[in-house]
Amino acid sequence: MNKKIFIACDTNKVSKIKKIIKNTKSNQLNIGYKFGLEFINSKKGRLFISKIKNKIIFLDLKLHDIPNTMQSTIKAIKDLNINYLTVHISAGLKALKIVKKNSGKIKIVGVTTLTSLDKKDLKEIGYKRSVENLVSHQAKLAKKANLDALVCSPLEVNNVKKIFKKEIITPGIRFNNNSDDQKRFMTPREALKKADWIVMGRTLTKGNIKKNIEKLINHLNQ
Repeated sequence: MNKKIFIACDTNKVSKIKKIIKNTKSNQLNIGYKFGLEFINSKKGRLFISKIKNKIIFLDLKLHDIPNTMQSTIKAIKDLNINYLTVHISAGLKALKIVKKNSGKIKIVGVTTLTSLDKKDLKEIGYKRSVENLVSHQAKLAKKANLDALVCSPLEVNNVKKIFKKEIITPGIRFNNNSDDQKRFMTPREALKKADWIVMGRTLTKGNIKKNIEKLINHLNQ
């Protein structure tokens, strides 16, 4: 089984990040580290990311702005030497194409519909499509923009793969039914049968990190 795991480093403390990196080393898993708005906007976050070496770095900024601003942003972060960067597909085809054109070695990851949203939430926002139809439509835009990877919930991976043939990254991963703020989720073993990468955060980084990693390895080896 493919065992590629992005660990979501959801904190604003450098000391916590150092602890996460130190305690998640494993020769049985291919691990990358995902940093979001919380950490990069913290006082020492950006500087810390700029100094990380020999790690797979996923910058989860979820860019969603006018094309010119998105283009300027990707130019501004090139010094970080990151591997993956997220953009919202709903920013539009023109913005996606501009980001991809200026990405260099950075893999541009299109974010479909957040796993915190369900049919009721989408209706509230103003979308009339079902979750499945909306994500499939977004996958077509990602393909058209020649993006490198795509984020979707594990429940939509099968449909997305029919459209988008590159890397699939899926959040919403839980060992059990404790969904927290995720509404469309799946276990790690189930999800890795479908996607190229899974994203796990608090499930691994809360409490004893080493024991959580061991639990994940045992779960995947069952």
